Amino acid sequence: MNAIELAIFASRLNAVCGEMGAVLQRTAFSPNIRDRLDFSCAVFDAKGELCAQAAHIPVHLGSMAYAMRDIVSGNDWQAGDMVIVNDPYLGGTHLPDVTLIAPLFADGKLLAFVANRAHHADIGAETPGSMPLSGSLEEEGLVIPPSRLLVRGEIDETLMGRITAAIRSGHTGRGDFAAQISANSNGIKRLQALVQETGVRAFLSGLAELNDYAERLAHATLDAIPDGDYCFTDLMDDDGQGETDLRIEVCVRVRQHRVTVDFSGSAPQVAGNINCPLSVVAAAVFYVFRCLMPAHTPACAGSFRPITIFAPEGCFLNARRPAAVAAGNVETSSRVVDAVMGALSQALPQRIPAASHGSMNNLAMGAQTRQGGWDYYETMGGGMGAGPLYDGQSAVQTHMTNTRNTPVEVLESQYPLRLKRYSLRDHSGGLGQHCGGDGLVREFQFLQPATVTLLTERRRHAPWGLNGGEAGKPGRNILNGADLPPKVSLKVEAGDILTIETPGGGGWGQPH
Repeated sequence: MNAIELAIFASRLNAVCGEMGAVLQRTAFSPNIRDRLDFSCAVFDAKGELCAQAAHIPVHLGSMAYAMRDIVSGNDWQAGDMVIVNDPYLGGTHLPDVTLIAPLFADGKLLAFVANRAHHADIGAETPGSMPLSGSLEEEGLVIPPSRLLVRGEIDETLMGRITAAIRSGHTGRGDFAAQISANSNGIKRLQALVQETGVRAFLSGLAELNDYAERLAHATLDAIPDGDYCFTDLMDDDGQGETDLRIEVCVRVRQHRVTVDFSGSAPQVAGNINCPLSVVAAAVFYVFRCLMPAHTPACAGSFRPITIFAPEGCFLNARRPAAVAAGNVETSSRVVDAVMGALSQALPQRIPAASHGSMNNLAMGAQTRQGGWDYYETMGGGMGAGPLYDGQSAVQTHMTNTRNTPVEVLESQYPLRLKRYSLRDHSGGLGQHCGGDGLVREFQFLQPATVTLLTERRRHAPWGLNGGEAGKPGRNILNGADLPPKVSLKVEAGDILTIETPGGGGWGQPH
């Protein structure tokens, strides 16, 4: 393909992913997928290498790019099959993120895969929202190893029944799984049309050329980073089980167009659930380097080929089964981004921003009632770190997540909750030549008793500034006026008020 043909080919692959996302959003039952858009869609080649993705959730997409090769190589694929998986140690991230994968065949030959990953607010954990303050994987809900949910186009009702029976909201869960099936079916249909138009040989050639082009752009980006070793240490607040100040120690080694990102020296695996599989760490590392690449770089595996990642097995960034991992996907991934950016700020001081709010500010809650109960899950934005040329934005999701909030109208119409306050957290961003963005304040009043779990970070260690910029203000969790720990599970009564104040972003440069 010439350059124009390759650009059109890449755009058509991206459009497949975008349309899959539209189908998933419009047919999903749960607010978490339908309104918050907590899902991602992608196309992979026959070996499981990423070829295209929509602008969805970085932690979903990067981890799929890292782990898909092992998933697809372990199955004997047939046309019409779809495999379902959420096991973090077999290609997943954490249990609420459930992935469906479907193969594309032409003339009896396996050509590619489509996949989507969606966060289910109920995956069978004992606490509502399925983001518990857990100490083992089994406490976090139903573990699904790679399994055929569709066999030659027909749903395995035994498997579907086993999955939906394990979750409280079985009807909603089945609806969301049906939406994921529909999204993949649509993706296969659109890819088939592309293959029919281009021909099998040109389609496969296009996938290979796209990855090679992305690799060339990646090498050009790495050439702009001076050779050297750049090290940085950041700290996690706690693991929710008594361990505090957990180190993420990274050394970024740049050598002749290639990078090794080494996390030796990071804290050992812990009892709490901030552990994560290496695929989640890879997603964070890939994200940082992808941000340095030109905007037109294809979002495919080729752009990550020059990057090698190492974390010792048994540290909390490469945990061993059955370590709990629910918060690793959301909180630890955010801190890995901060650590890698901190290291790169030494090599590229005029390109790297200060730390953003550094937490997805996870709130999970619900209750079992005679009417069937409810589950709610939310992540909340905060302040973006300032950069060399700009102030940080306020009250936004940053880095590893890209979700919306649950609209107030949906929240109050579907759950026994009232939102008493939703505002900017003024003056929470760090001062500097360019100031960090402000966090937000969200205040919930409970209309019924409920169980609440908070998995948050940057409550003890503030988001750092750069080049003389001040740190952003740490976040706070407050129940009825009393401070709560960063990670906690508790019971609340009707009338109680929970306030979440999210961190601000760090400032950049000396304040005026």
